[in-house]
Amino acid sequence: MSKIIVTNRKAYRDYEVLESIESGIELKGSEVKSLRAGKITLDDSFARPEGSEIFLYNAHISHYTEASYLNVDPDRARKLLLHKGQIQKFIGKLTQKGLTLVPLKIYFNDRGFVKVELALGKGKKFYDKRQSIKRREIDREMRRVVKNRRG
Repeated sequence: MSKIIVTNRKAYRDYEVLESIESGIELKGSEVKSLRAGKITLDDSFARPEGSEIFLYNAHISHYTEASYLNVDPDRARKLLLHKGQIQKFIGKLTQKGLTLVPLKIYFNDRGFVKVELALGKGKKFYDKRQSIKRREIDREMRRVVKNRRG
C-alpha cells in the first residue's frame, strides 16, 4: 500500500490527462527526509526532456531543518528515472503540438521508494474548464437527489 505525499490538483483542472506512467526520481538524503514530512509543492511543476533524460522542474522541496549544510537548492531540476524505451516514447509524443509532461502525484511505494506519477497532458482551453466544472456540479446534484430519494 503506497503513501501519497502530494497530489497536483491543478494538473487535473488545467490538463486533459491522456496517459500516465510511474517514474522514479533522483533525490538527495535531506530531500527524502523533507518528503517524509510532506514539505513539497507541485504547483506549476512540469517535466521536460533534455537529451536522452527527463527532468522535473519547479517542484519545490523545502529544506530539512536537521540537515544543516547538506541541504540542496529547493527548486533544482531533478532527474526522473525511466527506461530508455519509455523516454523515447514520451519524447516522440511530446513532439505533437500542445502536449506536456505533468506530475500528478508523488508517493512512497510499498518498498519505501519515492515515485512520481507522470502524465502526458493536453492543455484545456478556458471553455473546456467551464464544461468540466458544469459536468462535475451536475453529477454532484444528481448524487444528492438520488441520496435524498432513498432516505
